Amino acid sequence: MRARIALAGALAAAVAGTALFTAPAATAAGPGHDGHRGTRAAMDAQVAKGVPGVIGRVTEDGKVWKASSGVGNTGTGQPRGADDAFRVGSITKTFVATVLLQLEAEHRLSLDDTVEHWLPGVVRGHGHDGRRVTLRQLLNHTSGIRDVFEAEEFRDKVTGPGFLKHRYDTWTPRQLVRLAMKGAPAFEPGTSWSYSNTNYVLAGMVIEKATGKPYGKEVERRVLKPLGLRHTVVPGTDPRMPGPHGIAYSKLLAEKPGPEVYDATELNPSLASSAGEMISTAGDLNRFYRALLRGELFPHRQLKEMLTTVPAGEVGPGIRYGLGLMTQKLSCGVRLYGHGGGIHGSSSEAVSTRDGRHTAAFNLNADWTGDSVDMVEAEFCGGK
Repeated sequence: MRARIALAGALAAAVAGTALFTAPAATAAGPGHDGHRGTRAAMDAQVAKGVPGVIGRVTEDGKVWKASSGVGNTGTGQPRGADDAFRVGSITKTFVATVLLQLEAEHRLSLDDTVEHWLPGVVRGHGHDGRRVTLRQLLNHTSGIRDVFEAEEFRDKVTGPGFLKHRYDTWTPRQLVRLAMKGAPAFEPGTSWSYSNTNYVLAGMVIEKATGKPYGKEVERRVLKPLGLRHTVVPGTDPRMPGPHGIAYSKLLAEKPGPEVYDATELNPSLASSAGEMISTAGDLNRFYRALLRGELFPHRQLKEMLTTVPAGEVGPGIRYGLGLMTQKLSCGVRLYGHGGGIHGSSSEAVSTRDGRHTAAFNLNADWTGDSVDMVEAEFCGGK
């Protein structure tokens, strides 16, 4: 899920918190360019802006550098752990797109199939028509389907004070889609671009229809186990966080947040469904994007499809969106591929060069302040 989207630009978040602790703590392996001093400084700067704590991990030419800045618990002052687990929000979308592309490679579906073909009657109402929307348009956000986040009933329960009352509620995918269908689409399918979490809720439903298993089980079987991503989970309705982890600090995505900061560590992740429910670590995310971009998860034809992009102007200047993957050229000319993600109390970014040689993942345990722009720029441009 997201309230803002990210790739070395506008962070893809969806929730809130606050703190004034500045307790840098870091570990490192591999000197990298300039010892990653610029990256470390950019992480510390986020803490100085009010983010409680930041995690960063880089893999470059097989060498790993990892660091943390600030705290994972503002009450005790305990530093953030560089290997902590965190909710990755919309980074989930890359995993979902990967599974759909694998199914295409197996000739079990086509990205040019309509949503209606797989989910008869589900995308209907107020101008929505699944007969005119393809699976490809779901994955690259050109469907025009309304974002469930725009549904007032949904916002009332997942943002602001409503979250505190409903944080443990279970939301079914069909329930989320029905809420989205109560409003008009953003545009006619294929005529523009707009980020919509509903697209990926539907993509998860298609995976289940095509395989007979929940999308999360397919992600586990097809991606997590083959890559050895032992710290990445698809939690379903389980509100707990696997350890080790810090506290997720949130201001509840309120439109006009007050000074209060809440512990949003526990929540029922079904509110994000296949659009943003997953939990991972910086190390696992780096391993995933490296494998993805090196063609280890599906044939070259599917990787080419994933990397075929459309302009995503609402995210930020120069950002383009493929199939569950964003791309942007940095100020120094380096082009990165990856995704940002946010959910209550957690904002993340995972990016890689096209060859998978240089990857980086960052997480902030806050959703009301901070972003990944300077950290990404420092890591990929600072020593160039």
